[in-house]
Amino acid sequence: MNRSTAVFDALGQWGPVAALKAAPLAYPVLEVAHIVGIALIFGTLWIVDLRILGRMQVLPLERLTRAVLPWTLLGFLMAAATGSVMFAMRASDLITNSAFLVKMLLLFAAGTNAAILHSRGPIDERSGATRVQALLSIAIWVCAIAAGRWIAYV
Repeated sequence: MNRSTAVFDALGQWGPVAALKAAPLAYPVLEVAHIVGIALIFGTLWIVDLRILGRMQVLPLERLTRAVLPWTLLGFLMAAATGSVMFAMRASDLITNSAFLVKMLLLFAAGTNAAILHSRGPIDERSGATRVQALLSIAIWVCAIAAGRWIAYV
């Protein structure tokens, strides 16, 4: 066992994590909550991205983004919290799982894309760059969800 693996093995043996691992329903319940969080994130971002791409023009973009942002943040908090706990429960396995690593890279790319979009100020739906970022957002999230599902099979 090398040094980096030892850290992840120790995480899995830490008291609170070991207690969760011993509870038969803990991981499935965490997975359900994780999926609900992902659905909130992707669902709300999908709506905003489609609006940026010219769909649902009956809804003003600024009003739409203000309405869905709290749900996006709730989804992010749910997915991040449950994902962190699930990672702790299986850290030694996941850290070497290529699908997990791809998912983490895609989540970083999604966050970077969003940060760049919002760093430019108010979202300008007429901007070509904004439209490209909306398409990129949808593609990254679909790929991240797919990579997340593949974790169990790699």
